[in-house]
Amino acid sequence: MKTAPALFIRVADITLGITADSSDVEVRPQEVTRKFIVARRKPDVVIQARWGDLSQRSWGKKIFDSDALWQLYQENGSYVFRFTSPILGLHPYKIACFNKEFSRGEIHLHRSYFKPDQPVDPFEYPLDELTVNHFLATREGAEVHACGVVVPPGEGYLFAGQSGAGKTTMAKLWQKVNRVNILSDDRVILRKKNHRIWTYGTPWHGEAEIASPEKGPLTKIFFLRHRERNELVPLSKTEAVSRLFACSFPPFYDQKAIQLVLAFFSEVVKTIPCYELRFFPDERAVEFIDEKFF
Repeated sequence: MKTAPALFIRVADITLGITADSSDVEVRPQEVTRKFIVARRKPDVVIQARWGDLSQRSWGKKIFDSDALWQLYQENGSYVFRFTSPILGLHPYKIACFNKEFSRGEIHLHRSYFKPDQPVDPFEYPLDELTVNHFLATREGAEVHACGVVVPPGEGYLFAGQSGAGKTTMAKLWQKVNRVNILSDDRVILRKKNHRIWTYGTPWHGEAEIASPEKGPLTKIFFLRHRERNELVPLSKTEAVSRLFACSFPPFYDQKAIQLVLAFFSEVVKTIPCYELRFFPDERAVEFIDEKFF
């Protein structure tokens, strides 16, 4: 039987290798994910996709429920993500099983829910994001709810905040500036590599639909707050760690992972200046930052 080709996706210098166990599983990623496809290389996470019957399977102990599409279970030391949709039926349409290090996994697709001879994306959102977040949690990294930009001569700025704080607005304002690379308008990844903190774009964009596979060395962090005039307020390291954590996506059901993410953020703020950016949402906000730091 012809072997299905492998697909390699690289996010934040993490390579995910996805293969199918037979040629009748045609893997086709979503359009935004295609920007992150790379040539064959040794993967950090090895994933195999296959068809299955998920109507009679046990899941182990439930440890988290998203109250949306997915739940997380533990079974014999492994993690099992279970994905359901009321549109499809009572049984899960997909499960994903990973070892505790999140270095190997299997995706099982409930065959009766999918059209024959149609391509599928077994790694579609939110499974791709969940996998990367769990891999990062124990490896000096974290995903942050933020807009990321890289300004000349290659400095990475992070504009962090919850929904409505102004991340998309800030991304659109920076798009008007020459030679500025927007990494994401909604979610970026921070990692420590080669003794530096780097910021990376991700496929998980916001309303502006900006998603870049590029990266830049992080030099400043701004926590967004709408105001009638532009102002920059330096933050203490303790306050900065607290705000970073409030904007992050660690596995909240894993105490060890939470401690490691907090320790990572403490390392970040030791070398990266952090501010509250009180801004009025127009071009003057970018001009204000330009005057302060360029």
